[in-house]
Amino acid sequence: MLLSALASLVGLASLSAAGTALRARAIEENAPNIGEKTDLGGFAVNALHVPAGRNPDLPPIVFIHGTSGNLRDQAATFLKPLRDRAELLFVDRPGHGYSERGGPENAYPDGQAAAIALLMEKRGIERAIIVGHSFGGAIAASFGVLYPDKTVGLLFLAPATHPWPGGVDWYYRLASTPVVGPLFCHTVALHAGMARLEAATRNVFAPNPRPDTYVADTAPTLVLRPATFHANAKDVANLHGYVSQFSPRYREIKAPTVIVTGDSDDIVLAQIHSRGLARDIEGSELVWIKGLGHKPDYAARHLAISAMEKIAGQEHDLQAMAQRLEPER
Repeated sequence: MLLSALASLVGLASLSAAGTALRARAIEENAPNIGEKTDLGGFAVNALHVPAGRNPDLPPIVFIHGTSGNLRDQAATFLKPLRDRAELLFVDRPGHGYSERGGPENAYPDGQAAAIALLMEKRGIERAIIVGHSFGGAIAASFGVLYPDKTVGLLFLAPATHPWPGGVDWYYRLASTPVVGPLFCHTVALHAGMARLEAATRNVFAPNPRPDTYVADTAPTLVLRPATFHANAKDVANLHGYVSQFSPRYREIKAPTVIVTGDSDDIVLAQIHSRGLARDIEGSELVWIKGLGHKPDYAARHLAISAMEKIAGQEHDLQAMAQRLEPER
């Protein structure tokens, strides 16, 4: 009886794994790579590199996506309005999108910051405005500390940067564990993720509306592929410990800094992360928008671009812009 039950369980797992492989292949066919891989010595990082136009008015800008994302997320909202105005680099973080994971150091924000710094060198970008959304905020902050000579300024969009009370969702812990984690990623995660994709993506934007074409434009399904889901889970599981140790160093940041956040963000606690950054980075500007959720890159895109312009030296009253934006939220 026990052997029969075990055989049935193994059979179900094998069928689920086969289904996962088929669906992962379909995800990649529907969302092919729009970037280009660069060998960083032992692993390759994928990025969409867009040269500046003939008369750029902004310095180079590097975009770092958040948890469960890929370079399409930031490109879908910022590429069109910024094309020709600056040299743009939209990065698939190590292990995400079409980037390879690399070594164990890439499971932490400082390792990913190092990969981005090297990618900039390979692409001939000496200094840039670093834009980090959500988890990308921890990488942007690490970049600002570790590579000040490469940092024109920092723009944080609903960042996750400081220790917070509580833990992370159970599936991140499960997926990041040895042995059981990869099994979960190859048998359950993709199917469960596809079932709740619509609700999950709308929840990320809440209380603001999610653009109708967001899923088609940004391919969040790429994170459901087993290796990517495992890497994503490791990132999230490691974040609390990392920022607990590293966040005191944010005080070393001297580059111009703007933090854009909302009071209705249910994904990260703005009172802890965004206010923490504003406290730690001397001279930074916190732009607090009532009614804004976790996606200022979309729901407050014009303000975010104005923040990049201000970091580059242009005059903007971001606080007044935020006040005008609040009734729309």
